[in-house]
Amino acid sequence: MTLLTAQLKCLYTNAGSMGNKQEELEATLLLKSYDLVAITETWWDESHDWRVAINSCRLFRRDRRGRRGGGVALYIKKWLECGELSLKNSHKQVESLWVRIRIRGNKGNLVVGVYYRPPDHGEPIDEVFLLQLQEALHSQALVLLGHFNHPDICWKSSTVSCRQSRRFLECIGDNFLSQVIDSLTRGDAILDLMITKASELIGDVKIGGSLGCSDHALWSSQS
Repeated sequence: MTLLTAQLKCLYTNAGSMGNKQEELEATLLLKSYDLVAITETWWDESHDWRVAINSCRLFRRDRRGRRGGGVALYIKKWLECGELSLKNSHKQVESLWVRIRIRGNKGNLVVGVYYRPPDHGEPIDEVFLLQLQEALHSQALVLLGHFNHPDICWKSSTVSCRQSRRFLECIGDNFLSQVIDSLTRGDAILDLMITKASELIGDVKIGGSLGCSDHALWSSQS
């Protein structure tokens, strides 16, 4: 993924629990020199505070509260000027995180979002997330990565069979957003998506491999 004059090199994974994957992630980040790593399903809680820091990065995270699993995180290299975006539309059951990155050379701001949608989410919670997305769209540029759990969407034909998926697809279209992942990310489905406000922000994306034993495909930028 090439973002704003190729300044950022990025990686995305649905970890299915970071568990014993932390060392592998750190080694991958060091070897490939990623500027940004987005993770869904971290399964972190307060007991992980001291084990998840990476010296070269700032860590933004939102852990699931009250039950096991879930959670999202962003590692962003310290050379990037960034801060968490506070949105008016929030809900404890919406597992999302939004960070504004200021691009060097006065090239504006990029908002990066990461989102995990459990398969049992109801329509009211989905609506809160869609309000968040529309609020984040006030930025100059936006890239949203995550596990959306809409297996019934056919992205080639823009057809759906579920009402919640149809509402999501309508929001994407109404706001002139693009979904750029066209390869299967888990089993026979495209569950993990990359959504952008401007297609010119996206270059080639490599999809393949996994982090540890995760059953979701990794995405990485092309150098």
